[in-house]
Amino acid sequence: MKALNAFQFLQEVKTEASKVSWPSRQQTIRDTIIVIAFSAVVALLLSFFDIIFSEVINFIA
Repeated sequence: MKALNAFQFLQEVKTEASKVSWPSRQQTIRDTIIVIAFSAVVALLLSFFDIIFSEVINFIA
């Protein structure tokens, strides 16, 4: 009984996966580059503010 349910589940997964609109390779590469660039900008901004706040705290203390 469980094996039949698992088999039916896998068939439904295959059917649903075929309905998915997958992005093209070009679109995936572009989106990956955008995410990496955005992450780098955020990392630089956080580093900048960390340095500024550290200097302010060291100046005060």
